[in-house]
Amino acid sequence: MATKRQQAYQDVLNRTPKHIEFNGRVSELFGKNVFHMEVMREYLPSDAFKSMQESIQNGTRLERKMADQVASAMKDWALTKGATHYTHWFQPLTGSTAEKHDAFFKPVGPGRAIERFDGDLLVQQEPDASSFPNGGIRNTFEARGYTAWDPSSPAFVIGKTLCIPTIFISYTGESLDYKMPLLKALNAVDQAATEVCQYFDKNVTKVNATLGWEQEYFLIDQSLFNARPDLMMTGRALFGHAAAKGQQLEDHYFGSIPDRVAAFMREFETESILLGIPVTTRHNEVAPNQFECAPMFEECNLANDHNLLLMDIMEKTARKHNFRVLLHEKPFAGVNGSGKHNNWSLATNTGVNLLAPGKNPKSNLQFLTFFVNTIKAIHDHADILRACIASAGNDHRLGANEAPPAIISAFIGSQLSGLLDEIEQNVKAGRMTPEEKTELKLNIGKIPQILLDNTDRNRTSPFAFTGNKFEFRAVGSTANCGSAMIVLNTIMANQLIAFKKSVDVRIDKGEAKDEAILKELQKLIKESKKIRFEGNGYGDEWVKEAEKRGLKNLKDTPRALKIWSDKKVIHLFDDMKILTPRELEARQEIEFDNYTLKIQIEARIIGDVVQSMIIPAVVDYQNKLLKNVQGLLAVLGEKVGNEAAKAQIELIQRISAHFNSMKSTADLMLTARKAANKFLHAEEKAIAYCDLVKVHFEEIRYHADKLELLVDDELWPLPKFREMLFTR
Repeated sequence: MATKRQQAYQDVLNRTPKHIEFNGRVSELFGKNVFHMEVMREYLPSDAFKSMQESIQNGTRLERKMADQVASAMKDWALTKGATHYTHWFQPLTGSTAEKHDAFFKPVGPGRAIERFDGDLLVQQEPDASSFPNGGIRNTFEARGYTAWDPSSPAFVIGKTLCIPTIFISYTGESLDYKMPLLKALNAVDQAATEVCQYFDKNVTKVNATLGWEQEYFLIDQSLFNARPDLMMTGRALFGHAAAKGQQLEDHYFGSIPDRVAAFMREFETESILLGIPVTTRHNEVAPNQFECAPMFEECNLANDHNLLLMDIMEKTARKHNFRVLLHEKPFAGVNGSGKHNNWSLATNTGVNLLAPGKNPKSNLQFLTFFVNTIKAIHDHADILRACIASAGNDHRLGANEAPPAIISAFIGSQLSGLLDEIEQNVKAGRMTPEEKTELKLNIGKIPQILLDNTDRNRTSPFAFTGNKFEFRAVGSTANCGSAMIVLNTIMANQLIAFKKSVDVRIDKGEAKDEAILKELQKLIKESKKIRFEGNGYGDEWVKEAEKRGLKNLKDTPRALKIWSDKKVIHLFDDMKILTPRELEARQEIEFDNYTLKIQIEARIIGDVVQSMIIPAVVDYQNKLLKNVQGLLAVLGEKVGNEAAKAQIELIQRISAHFNSMKSTADLMLTARKAANKFLHAEEKAIAYCDLVKVHFEEIRYHADKLELLVDDELWPLPKFREMLFTR
């Protein structure tokens, strides 16, 4: 009789690709299920359409009358798409999305009903939200929380439901989501960047932060997934010896996409296109059964919504194709983990990318201004950037197999770095001569030519400049991009405000505008120099060098999260009106709790699998070996039998050694877990789970993985890496 594992493997071999094809032009599908501006133009009266435009572009509040008209139009459009329900689609601090569906249907009398949806239902709802993480902001028995419409992100239809993007706040007004502080941060960077742009172009009245994310993920057959309790419960393989072949041949990277995988990709891409997600790229990643997709860049808030939506679509589509998507940062030891690279820039309403060099010294000075201020913001707030990407999953990924290290640094390329050094040295303390101004302008004018040959990426850098944007590579694959974007746009807005204040002081003292800008940039270049690193971030030399520079190496999440209670950080987010001290404290507590719970779940699964799956298989195999030895001794006699059974006896001893070590370490882990549970404070408990419980994981795994190689393959209960990574 086949074991569960063997049956799962056979199910994979019996799979055939599921082909769902669209034979028309993909461009014809784009945004078909989105209530975007062109749809609004068709469905809304002209005055309501103008009010919506104003609300989307400038954040002005809609009048009740206009809200009713928008709601009616949205309902009529959704009904044409077959929608029967609507939901406020929001982003609680669970890291995923949430929705409660309500029917348009409303009885209005005996045997009579209508489809109803008005402005009140569109603008605000009150879900029963007591079970969402709140960090102590509300008591559990206080269920009231409010969702409020975000007009800047268009509504869309999935299946039979109209989804309306919203923020999520408590009864007392505190933010309980990612969207609300993100919108505040985007507004802050808009205002700060627009004011700095006025030095260069008076026509700039708005600056949008843009985001282009890259989503990495693994695929595994559903039957193999269901046979792995660790994957089902935690998203990563807590056991498993590396396959003889992993990614060392690099033959999977950019290779031919398997038919069954391609069928899955085509379907989730089609669904994405219908929802206005401009997915344009797909390819095999480095690790076997690892893949990546990426869209065109979009406005940051919309891009973040689209990423969360895409992850949901991927998981639903994968099940239809008998796959499961693994979005965990490190589902398989020994091969690459998965990140979500956040490509970030700033764009003006005049069509200029502020992190792209221009065609003349003036536009290049503008580029240099935003470029240097970004580096300075990273330098001053590296610890916050580390904290915003901290998670139990990302701890396994950072610093391993082509992932950037936990030390935050910025890569800009040697030639651009040389130019900054030259500017730092050449700008004089006193008034600049015409010759010095000319020389600087000539050097600044060289920037486009420099970047033509200097746009390569440093894969070991957590924050790399790639020609016209910065790529925040350290973000984890399961993360809500909002967390990183809240921090990045907040620190950038804060830095630009400080920069403009300093430049204005210089101008008030009689310095020419360009000279004042250059001298302030010189100061920032000098102050932020230690954050720039052009070398190999994987090497031990960088760890030592970073320590000399005073850069922190926060290797685990609990230590990284401590920064949220630093007074400077609290004042920063409070002064910028992004997060109040209470909101920041709540988020820190939620993140500590989330870390603890994830490590706790992993510990419990490790204990369960060891006790109920691995130990029985090992004992069963040992008994077979012992019977074999006893048979040899009985037939051949003790002297000859011992010699004949020498290999089997040695194997039994090796199995026993690993068995005993695995069991005793699992017992130690259980004791440590009980001790860690006694801590009541969220931070102390997270540190206890990190230092007392998690430290046993690798020791248990080491011995279990050795046993995997020793025990009869037919008896081993868990699908192996060679099966999960190389069957499609």
